[in-house]
Amino acid sequence: MPTGSGSGGGAGIKSSGLGRWSLFLRVAVAIAAMCWVFRDQDWGQLAQTFQKMDGTCLALSVVVFVLGQVLLATRWWLLLRVQGIPMKVGMAVKLHLLGLFYNNVMPSAVGGDLLRAWYASKHTDKRLIAALSVFVDRAVALVSMLLMVLVVYLCLVHGQMGQPAPHVTPMGNAQPIRPLLVLGIVGGVLLAALAGYCHPGIRRRVAQWGRVAWGHLAAAGRTFRDSMLLYWKKPLVLLAAAGLTILLQSLIIMAFWVLGRSLGIRASVRYYFIIFPATWLLSALPVSIAGLGLLEGGIRELFTRLAAVPAEQALALALCQRFVWVVASLPGGLIHLLGAHLPRVNSFDDQSATG
Repeated sequence: MPTGSGSGGGAGIKSSGLGRWSLFLRVAVAIAAMCWVFRDQDWGQLAQTFQKMDGTCLALSVVVFVLGQVLLATRWWLLLRVQGIPMKVGMAVKLHLLGLFYNNVMPSAVGGDLLRAWYASKHTDKRLIAALSVFVDRAVALVSMLLMVLVVYLCLVHGQMGQPAPHVTPMGNAQPIRPLLVLGIVGGVLLAALAGYCHPGIRRRVAQWGRVAWGHLAAAGRTFRDSMLLYWKKPLVLLAAAGLTILLQSLIIMAFWVLGRSLGIRASVRYYFIIFPATWLLSALPVSIAGLGLLEGGIRELFTRLAAVPAEQALALALCQRFVWVVASLPGGLIHLLGAHLPRVNSFDDQSATG
């Protein structure tokens, strides 16, 4: 059935009680991390740092980041083509920007990648394969950034960084986990599981659920295996996707280097190629909202410790990057509001039925 609105777009993904608790915990982590980032902050010096900034450099960073994301969407499009999913490039860009919006702007229990996978499955009868392609796309991005960090570190930075600051607390001072507490928790869980399994009704229900779950897992496993085999047979596509990632992320990092220069940061560009990918990987951990606090704290700490950059300048750069992310992600919200991410019909099955 045709639709011209995205008002009901997220209706298919329901937030469970576990999802709400996960969202609450990630919001709490984000607030705590930002409080830690701004602890003992000299606001006067931070304001002076922002006054030095060239607005043109900030605008350039936004433009480069947006163009980079549009081109990075073609990486996912290449992975879809390998699986024989004929999605148009324009739709791949729209779904990529939609996921970017939910990753960077919306404090949702449903991540941007899950939402992109959900809507990608609406554009083809190969639903599971389309959803898997999103996570293969994410894996290519993470591996590419990790390789970038390792190569730059080994070739340009290794042996040139100073010793850690003397006030850093050694990891050896951490309190060990109490063995009796761990044994008590594990033992309690095992006893509760055993007591439940001894009840005949519960045992029959568990067996029934197990058979159903095994059937679904076996089918999904076969689909996953076949999908991975297609990627394995076309390694050049994966290499092209990784190369495109490294190239475009390098352009984005260079734009942030120009922005950092306008803020008064005189650190070598090689530190940007270490710190930015490393903090992007850190912010990808699902423990905070859009990596809030983790990203800002990581950039500030790494620039001050590795490159001897004043804390106010490093924090200003981190906040500018957050601003760039939010502004560049707003088109994804507009795409959702207009329903531009949806197929002409609600599902592939509906299209087949009406045809």
